[in-house]
Amino acid sequence: MDAYLLVDFGSTFTKLTLVDTENEKIIATEKSYTTVGSDITLGYKMALEKLNQKTNNYNIVKRLACSSAAGGLKIIAIGLVPELTAEAAKRAALGAGARVIKTYSFNLNQDEINEIEQLNADMILLAGGTDGGDTKCIIHNAHLISKSNLKIPIVVAGNKCCVDEIKNLFNEKLEYYITENVMPKLNQINVEPVREKIRNIFIEKIIKAKGMENVEKFISGILMPTPAAVLKAAEILSIGTEDEQGIGDLAVIDIGGATTDVHSILDGFPSQPGVVLNGLEEPYSKRTVEADLGMRYSALSLYEASNKKIIKKYLKNYNCSVEDEFIKRNNNTSYVSEDKLDIDFDEAMAKICVDLSMNRHVGKIQTVYTPMGQVFSQEGKDLMTLPYIIGTGGVIVNSENPKSILEASLFSMDDPTLLKPKNPSYLLDKNYILSAMGLIAMINENMAVRMLKKYIVKI
Repeated sequence: MDAYLLVDFGSTFTKLTLVDTENEKIIATEKSYTTVGSDITLGYKMALEKLNQKTNNYNIVKRLACSSAAGGLKIIAIGLVPELTAEAAKRAALGAGARVIKTYSFNLNQDEINEIEQLNADMILLAGGTDGGDTKCIIHNAHLISKSNLKIPIVVAGNKCCVDEIKNLFNEKLEYYITENVMPKLNQINVEPVREKIRNIFIEKIIKAKGMENVEKFISGILMPTPAAVLKAAEILSIGTEDEQGIGDLAVIDIGGATTDVHSILDGFPSQPGVVLNGLEEPYSKRTVEADLGMRYSALSLYEASNKKIIKKYLKNYNCSVEDEFIKRNNNTSYVSEDKLDIDFDEAMAKICVDLSMNRHVGKIQTVYTPMGQVFSQEGKDLMTLPYIIGTGGVIVNSENPKSILEASLFSMDDPTLLKPKNPSYLLDKNYILSAMGLIAMINENMAVRMLKKYIVKI
């Protein structure tokens, strides 16, 4: 039978999904530890060998891959005002599947340039000014960057009036790419051109720079960072195509060893009467990444991000040293919980990840007093009426009660200003297919929608 082989080179595991193209079904899945420290193809070959032990009656017609190995795609975002162009640049980078390791605002100084040179980023996203607005800041920052020792791609997505001068500054000194302004008008964001530019650079330049060129002989191509593939799958499942109906508004919560990602696909407009929308426009497809909320690599930072109240909420009857348990997982990233006590502790950690990540993803309501009286102002997305939450990531998929983990995302009177979901239905990515379906969606959107609706199961 003809088949697609979808590969996810993850930071911990290389995951393979074999799909029957005619019957649109999963033939088999397999995984092996990602061997990015030596030769990444070794982990791929081990996973493929295990896959072939399950089945070998297939003919691979296309091999597609996504990757978050070697730290994924790390971007520095630079803008003008923290709440505006700098935030818009950050959102565009996150939507492209990147991890934003630092954001800078206003005029850079030499100390900040020195810091940027030491941050080991893969790319810089340079924004600043609406079209026809401020020109001084982005030109100042471009001037400092042009005199730096930076050797990474620069994506320029700022005031179009500055493009010619920035070209003259960068000239042949730097590898740079010009795209549309990420904020052409005040409070209006334009993320898609930036996302596409970042994705293309990731494919053409960064994968090879990370020593992954050996992979090319085994696959048709690495299409995007893994988080971008998950976001693409979420979009296509939500919105559908001209021929296949989507399921509507949804959010995806993905808990990993290093981060917890939340993707939401909806406009997020106020669901309550009398609420005024304020602040920067939210992208319809929004992704947030919490690098301090993870099950292993970020276990200690998860503990530090928590407080006694939330730990007590999810670890009610735990008698051992809570801090020691977090440290144990942080120091032993390959640790596998096997007895009930350790599994329960992991699931409590997961609930904290879900709770805190959703707090940071959703919008907030504020009370504003004006000469006309009291007004309720919303900044960010309203998810209170969200119909679906999809859970993915090992701790959720392997749980005997995944719903209890996802319920940590719900609205609570502990902080009624947070616009968290009130009564969603819960779905599960039981076969880890979201990233694989995001890859398929790049070549056959209808097939991706049909398979997602078949394999994303209700809890």
